[in-house]
Amino acid sequence: MPSNLPKISLVTLALLGAPAFAQGPTAPGAKTAYTAPRTSFGHPSFEGIWTQNFVILMESTAQAPMLVLPEAAAKQMAEAAAKGIGDSLDRGLDPEVPELMKAADGLPIVRGERRTRSVVLPADGKLPYTPAARKESQRGSPSVMAENIEERPNWERCITSLGLPPVTGMGTTSANPRQFIQTPGQVVIHTEYGDEARIIPLTDTHKPKALHSVLGDSIARWEGETLVVETIGLPANDRVRFFSNLVVGADSRVTERFTRVAENELLYQYTVEDPSIYTAPWLAEYSLYKTSQ
Repeated sequence: MPSNLPKISLVTLALLGAPAFAQGPTAPGAKTAYTAPRTSFGHPSFEGIWTQNFVILMESTAQAPMLVLPEAAAKQMAEAAAKGIGDSLDRGLDPEVPELMKAADGLPIVRGERRTRSVVLPADGKLPYTPAARKESQRGSPSVMAENIEERPNWERCITSLGLPPVTGMGTTSANPRQFIQTPGQVVIHTEYGDEARIIPLTDTHKPKALHSVLGDSIARWEGETLVVETIGLPANDRVRFFSNLVVGADSRVTERFTRVAENELLYQYTVEDPSIYTAPWLAEYSLYKTSQ
């Protein structure tokens, strides 16, 4: 997301009751006493449509270094962030997106907490980029003039969209609902925005490189209540993601974790492993919510 958001002073947040800092999770697994319903073949059931309608920022900001905010402070931050994102997109993109941002339901709610960002590890909320990768993320996705159309980003050419893992999230309910369909040997994640379907086998072996798709090659396994999806072979043309500036290289390994932590809440956690981009492990998360639409 754009970094030039309207500033919210720490003094204002403190007056609204915000804690100075809040601790995030200490391990990648979701801790929950909830047990998901089972499919007819015994797997935890995620079947149905899940979505979110929040303003989701990737990293902590100087104005809000804490992970969790109380409702009043969260409302103020969400309004400022939505305006900043909307103004930025309005200058260079379809003006429909800024209008949709105004209809978002504030900052993300994860297990009952209003979150200021997606990154929970490291504790400071900053992605552990190498210096070069940090500069690359700040430049944003390369949408400059190019002599060859194939040099332009895949998202710009509508070859990939918001189903490309990891899904960093964006505001508005209409933007990116995800439907889960499960069979004994596969999980399908269908993303509405871009109309992308990831057909993910439950296996421990990736396909040969020649068979990788523009969404990479994903395989899945169950770890208790959590569906773990590992993806390699992601497209080089989508190295810098449009809606978050997250850097994900062609040699990166993406791990996503889906855990149903309540009847209507599906926790989505993700990380990217690539020593040429990141100097340490990291973890980001947000929740999706069950919908009938």
